[in-house]
Amino acid sequence: MKDFRDLQVWQKAHQLTLAAYGVTTKFPREELYGLISQIRRCGASIAANIAEGCGKRGNAEFQRFLNIASGSASELEYHFLLARDLNLLSEPDHRRLHNSVVEVKRMLASLTKKVEAERLAG
Repeated sequence: MKDFRDLQVWQKAHQLTLAAYGVTTKFPREELYGLISQIRRCGASIAANIAEGCGKRGNAEFQRFLNIASGSASELEYHFLLARDLNLLSEPDHRRLHNSVVEVKRMLASLTKKVEAERLAG
């Protein structure tokens, strides 16, 4: 069992979630149960799935939760794009958040490969 707080990818995902909460406070109230909820839910899902995977026994389960986190990151990437196209998110905010999501996705892919290699080796 690993401590998720020690993983750099979890730390980045947690910061991304905090940023997502921050930008959505400026969205119109009518988006509370729409885009605001979706962005916050999938943002939190990334870090939560990394944490849950760390609590599982064995690399196969950990890898499965990393894959779920990666899916949530892709979903978040789209929601940020949609928010930009709906003029709810400024271009600079979108660029910053997009870059953060892409970084987390790359880190998840790298960690997933490492976990898979360890699992296959052993």
